[in-house]
Amino acid sequence: MNNEQPIIVGLDIGTTKIAAIAGRKNEFGKLEILGFGRANSNGVQHGMVLNIDQTIKAIQTALENCHASNPNLPISEVYVGIAGHHIKSLQTRGDIVRQDTENEISQHEVDQLVNDQYKTYIPAGDQIIDVIPQEFTVDNFQNIPDPIGYSGVKVGANFHIITGDKNAIRNINRSVERAGLRIKDLVLQPLASAAAVMSEHDLEAGVAIVDIGGGTTDLAVFYEGILKHTAVIPFGGENITMDIKTGLGVLKTQAEQMKVQFGSALAEQTKSNQYITIPGLRGLAPKEISVKTLAGIIQARMSEILDFVSYHLKQVGLEKMLNGGIILTGGGSQLKHLIQLTEYQTRQSARIGLPNEHLAAGHIDELAKPMYSTCLGLILKGFNDYENKRKKMESEIQKISGIESEFAEQIEQEEEPRNVVKPRKTLKSFLDSCKNGLIELFKEEEDAKL
Repeated sequence: MNNEQPIIVGLDIGTTKIAAIAGRKNEFGKLEILGFGRANSNGVQHGMVLNIDQTIKAIQTALENCHASNPNLPISEVYVGIAGHHIKSLQTRGDIVRQDTENEISQHEVDQLVNDQYKTYIPAGDQIIDVIPQEFTVDNFQNIPDPIGYSGVKVGANFHIITGDKNAIRNINRSVERAGLRIKDLVLQPLASAAAVMSEHDLEAGVAIVDIGGGTTDLAVFYEGILKHTAVIPFGGENITMDIKTGLGVLKTQAEQMKVQFGSALAEQTKSNQYITIPGLRGLAPKEISVKTLAGIIQARMSEILDFVSYHLKQVGLEKMLNGGIILTGGGSQLKHLIQLTEYQTRQSARIGLPNEHLAAGHIDELAKPMYSTCLGLILKGFNDYENKRKKMESEIQKISGIESEFAEQIEQEEEPRNVVKPRKTLKSFLDSCKNGLIELFKEEEDAKL
């Protein structure tokens, strides 16, 4: 085990389940799962926390189960997924004219560009969750993935800004904090799922990640290595269950069981002479339910969800441009014949996205299921943040060390008068204070996110 890597915990607060997974990267860059716990979710509907008390209890149960799998596991900070139909996105453009054109573009200038976007006007009651750079421009050069090291007068970028309802975000924060945890970052669920099931080849080819959860279906569209679009569709597996309950006049638990055991997303693929027997209530006669009728109800709702997916792809002009097709993930992706229905309806190739590519050998088989894509993606997002901050820190310290060497050379070359003390101690203390200042700056950045 690589003890230099931090332990990162993902907390997926879903409509049907709450999952907590702790992981650490090994020397091969794969996730070693150190703890796993889950609980049934009662206080969440359509991806939004409505009942804070019930959500706190469910989070605490998931944490207790996680601790039960590894009693020595330290859990204080978590990366949390966010979804719900209140999530919106918009595109913006930002540019800055550089003051120091003698040197190359630095990370500080890129950070300034990103931070400026947090001042973008959004409707009252909404809050910016994330600002994601798409492609950069330097003077007349366009489509630059990373401008650091380029030289120019003007640097700009197109941005994808994700916003959410302040009250919905506050409810998540309250639930997690009252459960005794600190939120390290809020991450849009489709982006977390994408990190878990998507490879670099998928990113380049262009794919749409469709994460079918309990209360919502989350969409993230990537093309030519860039996040082009995100959306949250307000329907998921729970809607299918309720359709079955209403349409067939059965209990919700029976509807869920039928969906999982006998459900299909294509009615024409089922046998017309196959029936399910449901026990009658309070002495009533048992019900005979046609598997074909059950599949027809499921197909109607799944077709509606896929219509939304097609609509969003058309909105961004990518309905015929995704060479990687559609990657289906989330608990709802396990429906039989869903791939065939998706390909028929969207005219795109489709496959199931599993998060096992990033897992180290010997993991719990349960975690390789699509329903845990979001939670594992949250851990990967945490490691990505950690590695980016470490690179920033190393870059700044190298820069300061370079200044120190330059000053030392200049001092050695200069002829100094007698009885004058060399100013090296003063310089060293100045540079040490710079280094300490940088460390404090990163701490402040982390605190500011909260």
